[in-house]
Amino acid sequence: MPHGKAVYKGAAVRNPVIDIRGLLFAVLVLMTGNGFMPTLLAVRLEGAGAAAPLIGVMASAYFLGLVVGSIRMPRLVREVGHIRLFATVVTVLSASTLIYALWQNVALWTMLRLVDGMCVAGVFICIESWLNHRADATTRGSILAAYMIAVYAGQAAGQFLLKLEGGPMLPFIVSSVLVSLSAVPVLLTKISGPPIHEPVPFSIFALYRASPLGTVGVAITGLVLGAFYGLGAVFARRSGFSFTDVALFVSVVIAGGVALQWPLGRLSDRFDRRLVITFVLAGLAVVSVLLAFASGRLPVLALSGLFGGLAFSLYPLCVAHANDRLTVEEQLSASSVLILAYSAGAAAGPLLGSAVIAGLGAGGLFLFTGALGAGGLAFALWRMARAEAVPEDEQQPYQILPRTTPVASALEPASETSD
Repeated sequence: MPHGKAVYKGAAVRNPVIDIRGLLFAVLVLMTGNGFMPTLLAVRLEGAGAAAPLIGVMASAYFLGLVVGSIRMPRLVREVGHIRLFATVVTVLSASTLIYALWQNVALWTMLRLVDGMCVAGVFICIESWLNHRADATTRGSILAAYMIAVYAGQAAGQFLLKLEGGPMLPFIVSSVLVSLSAVPVLLTKISGPPIHEPVPFSIFALYRASPLGTVGVAITGLVLGAFYGLGAVFARRSGFSFTDVALFVSVVIAGGVALQWPLGRLSDRFDRRLVITFVLAGLAVVSVLLAFASGRLPVLALSGLFGGLAFSLYPLCVAHANDRLTVEEQLSASSVLILAYSAGAAAGPLLGSAVIAGLGAGGLFLFTGALGAGGLAFALWRMARAEAVPEDEQQPYQILPRTTPVASALEPASETSD
């Protein structure tokens, strides 16, 4: 069916996104309200004089919660249903956001970030289950693209809530309001959620044997983006950026990530995908070092957009490369492992990145990501020397993918089974 449209009752042609617009709006509102919290919390602790390692611990707690929630929440969905779980986790997330405003304490905020990560995992699992239920072979690509737009647009737009004036509590209050309102379209949805099935077990060791570069590349992506999300605001503030410029800095990184994923993905479909991954890793190393020593608002913003484009592109490139070396039956379970590998890297990234910042200053964040890019480049070159490339006509199509929970892996076109 051309243009990603599907045929429904009465043979009417209908855009598949129309039927899930309520769910997508919920994601957009929730990410607008919650997506800027890592930046806000880091800025507040930085302003209070907290050491970078403490900020890193708090940031890591969120990604640890995301890992735990991704593993545990599917069982709760099966026990209580999608609607009840969604209402529960959004309520807790909204309450947590208000607690931040009441007490500024690193230990308390770290515990809350752990809870936030688990709640966000529950949100994504519910939403992605509904999207899976509505998707078929002809609509999967359109639904996935719309979902990713909602996630990224919400994250980018939310950054500008940092500069709200009206007291230090106002950003937290607005965030809580938006998170709470995101539940309305979901609670009123008529789309029933399907049962969540446990994926066929697939170990990280089996995944590494099948695709060493795909596995290592995904973990490196997690380390890089976890460090950025947790500590990017610290870098910006210590570089002399205002609140408005901090918001713009983070938004430019996200926008760059959206802009470059598609062209780099198309290149990887036409050439040896490992060459494109190698190019991205080399570019990430160079751009990171330039960012570490850059000065001035415009140079930093320009480099940050390029950094985002390279860093965000690495995950779907590595997943596509891993899928090139897996059977169709293995891809769904392997994608779940890849997402968890990314999340584990993201949990470690702020801890390691903050240690480098403590020793080398604000630019240490991007020296850390540059070292990761260089290490990944060396590993990629070694793998290219050790293994043959997958023939171009046997490569799986590239697809921009969410890095949310294992449930999202069912949205990948490669995981589609024949009817």
